[in-house]
Amino acid sequence: MLRHHLQQCRKQRREAALERRAVPCEQPQAVVLVQQGRRLLNFAGNDYLGLRQHPQLKAALARAVAEKGAGSGSAHLISGHDPAHARLEATLAEWLGYETALLFPSGYQANLALMAGLLPRKAPVLLDKLAHASLIDGARLAGARLRRFRHNDVNHARHCLERQQPWLLSTEGVFSMDGDTAPLQVLAALCGREACWLHVDDAHGFGVRAEGRGSVAAAGLTARQVPLLTITFGKAMGMSGAAILGERAVIEHLQNHARPWIYSTATPPAWAQAGLQAVVMLQQADEARARLQAHVERFRQGAESLGLKLLPGQGPIQILPLASNEQALRWGAQLRQQGLMVGVIRPPTSPTPRLRLTFSAAHADVHVQQLLQALAQLREAA
Repeated sequence: MLRHHLQQCRKQRREAALERRAVPCEQPQAVVLVQQGRRLLNFAGNDYLGLRQHPQLKAALARAVAEKGAGSGSAHLISGHDPAHARLEATLAEWLGYETALLFPSGYQANLALMAGLLPRKAPVLLDKLAHASLIDGARLAGARLRRFRHNDVNHARHCLERQQPWLLSTEGVFSMDGDTAPLQVLAALCGREACWLHVDDAHGFGVRAEGRGSVAAAGLTARQVPLLTITFGKAMGMSGAAILGERAVIEHLQNHARPWIYSTATPPAWAQAGLQAVVMLQQADEARARLQAHVERFRQGAESLGLKLLPGQGPIQILPLASNEQALRWGAQLRQQGLMVGVIRPPTSPTPRLRLTFSAAHADVHVQQLLQALAQLREAA
């Protein structure tokens, strides 16, 4: 029965042009990679500030591994919690204006732990329709009563808040598959009026917006207005991992009830120690942030002149909607033939097929122009 199920699923994926497969990528430079022997300019990554290959960060990690070893050797609550973990948590909390923080190996695990560890069964929770899969899965794992409001629709959010009276409203600061930003000021006001906690997953805003402090700071909000914040280290910070930030009572509760954190081996102390260096670099990265924004503006202006209809995001994630899965696969393959890698996104990852084009401060102006020229050729041939 299981084998038959697998065969049917594979058949359905192939018929719908939804087959996916991971292909190894060698990454010799910040924005150039090699895949199956082909050298490609990468517009499909999350290294927004170009820190992943920065010599200072690599050297900090090498020194930390030499001092701390390759792993932690235990869970946090047994013997795996290192002073470097505590220092990174305290540093992040102080910089972003929260009482304390809790580290995780990934943003997915952080959101899963937040929802499953914080919410009791049948607690009402409200999510933006396009909120990340980890938030949906976490709410389901908690057994919460999940409802989703239309994407960035504050009137629908208000209606749901008044009708359902949820304990928690969760949204993204910058949406990973649309590239737009949440109306955090309005949502914070609505949540404050309805005595509902607001949670922001700022994976793609942290490090990029508001001098690196992210979407909450960019909206002029405080920890009181946004009591729960998730940040990830695999985007602008150039590493991997994540943290939940909040008041001390919340973090202590998660340390005692969040099973994904309690029953996992702690992240390597070397990674946390190098993370302290990455935070310093984020705080000093104004020039890189300005360069990144210049690339985005140049690309949007160029795309508009070509008649390409992008979604309205103003950050490093730029979305070009396409008519079908087949067109998305075809355009992605044709760009690859021209030496460009882009994200080819199809359902269920996004509601509709699209090219997801991501920019880095490590790109040069000529790289942006090369992408525009390739898209112009596809546009003319369509």
